[in-house]
This record gives sequence, C-alpha cells and structure tokens, in this order.
Amino acid sequence: MDALLDPMQNPVTYAAPFFVLAILVELAALRWLDHDDSVTGYALRDARASISMGVVSLVFLTAFKVVTFFAFSAVYVHLAPFHLPTDTWWYWVLVVLGVDLGYYAHHRFSHRVRIAWAGHQAHHSSEFMNFGTALRQKWNPWFEFFFWLPLPLLGFDPWTLYAAFGVNLVFQFFVHTELVDKLPRPVEFVFNTPSHHRVHHGRDPEYLDRNYGGILIIWDRLFGTFAAEGRRPTYGLTTPVETFNVVILQYGHYADIARDVRAARRWRDRLGYVLGPPGWTPSGGPAPEPVLPRR
Repeated sequence: MDALLDPMQNPVTYAAPFFVLAILVELAALRWLDHDDSVTGYALRDARASISMGVVSLVFLTAFKVVTFFAFSAVYVHLAPFHLPTDTWWYWVLVVLGVDLGYYAHHRFSHRVRIAWAGHQAHHSSEFMNFGTALRQKWNPWFEFFFWLPLPLLGFDPWTLYAAFGVNLVFQFFVHTELVDKLPRPVEFVFNTPSHHRVHHGRDPEYLDRNYGGILIIWDRLFGTFAAEGRRPTYGLTTPVETFNVVILQYGHYADIARDVRAARRWRDRLGYVLGPPGWTPSGGPAPEPVLPRR
C-alpha cells in the first residue's frame, strides 16, 4: 500500500516536468505563429481553471487508489483462477492493452450515461485545445472501478493497473494540442493522435461521441465510434457553462440532474434523467438549459 501511494511510483510524477516543458514550448510556438487568440492558444482564466482542476484531481485519484486497491486485491487473491507473472515483457504489453480497452469502455460510458457524464463533462468544458486543457481532469473517477474490475479477475496484479493507467494518462497529455497536424498514416491508423483527439473534443454534430480511445484508436475503428478530422472542430460543451469557477465546472451538472429528477413526475422519467444519455428528456426533445451562474 505504501508503494501504491508513493508519488515516486507514479509515472505521472516523472512526466510532470515534461508537461511543464511542453506547455512552455507550446506557448512559445503560439507566440511566434500567426493565430487568433479568441479561438486558439491560451486564455489566462481558462488555463488557470484547468491547472487548478488538475492539481486537485491528484487528491481524488489518490483516494480512488486507496478505496479500490482493497477490492481489486480481494478479487485478485481470492477469485482469480491464476496470477500472471509481472516480470515478463508480455505481461506489461497485456496490462497496458487491458487498461486501454477498459479506458475506452469507461470513456464511452461516460459520454452516453448522464450521471457519468456529469463527472466527465468538466474535462470538455474548455473551448480551447492545448496542453493546459489536458490538465482539466475530473474529480469523480469512481465509475472507473467497474471497468477495471475484470483485470484482477484475469490475473493482473492490482498495483500494475495503476502503473499502466499512469502511462495512459501521460500519453493522453500529448494529444491535446493544435500544433501537431496529422501524423503518418500508419500512426494515425493505430494510435490516438492530436488529430483524432481534436475530433473528440469537438462539439460539432459530426464529431459528437467519437474517438474515445486513450492510447489506441483501434478500439474506435473496431466498435464503430471513429471519425476522421475534417474541418477544424469547435471545442467545448454543446451548452457552454460560461464560468471559470472550478466547483461549478466539476459539480454543476450534478445540480442539473437533481433539478430534473425533482421536476419529474414518474420514476421512469427520473431514471431516464440519471441513466439516459446526456440531453435525454421524456419527450425525446432537447434537454432544458442548465441553470448555472454566468461569470
């Protein structure tokens, strides 16, 4: 447990200096490139909100590790029919692939089930696409538990799941940028790239609910959720929250759900507002506008 909570055992710790360097390089490049600050680059308040959410998310991620480690360990020790050897190269290939597939499934779930979207939407709330936006992490990682649970049952040592997920997070940091155009076709076919992830952050109709992959884009190609980047995406939520208050960004959508549930008259509708896709209404029409402070 001590090793699990030791920040020096987390790949993100070693990557943090490179995150800072990447942001500085991106800022310098944007400074010398001809661009429109209103649609690309960085905005101070937006970047400050993203960095603040990233710092606080480390606390929640540590809590997630503590809470889930005991459950994963119990499954691994008492229910797994075999234990895979962690000292082989193929084990680490498999665990990275397993965690990435679990990430795809959870990510897709987070976009299609409203109660999960309430936590994830904070990451999509920025209208900019840059390395700072990559730090705009959610404070509610709890649903991930269910998508990781099969891995210890299949013999993967629980501590390796967190290491593999750290690698996954580090990789995804570098796909949040507009400075990198499309990469060579073999890379674009197999891996998640800045081009693919720009699509994922787009709120344009043709880009909604596409490209959920973490490291690999193969999952999207296999399961029918892939879209190639055509025109430049418009970033952010379909209904912008227009606030930089990090508490509202993280928890405002939960308040929207509570409001809708209170107003519903039937249990079927209440469940629909919680478990249906974002935008669900009993009539099938557009969801009501969120009631959030505008500042």
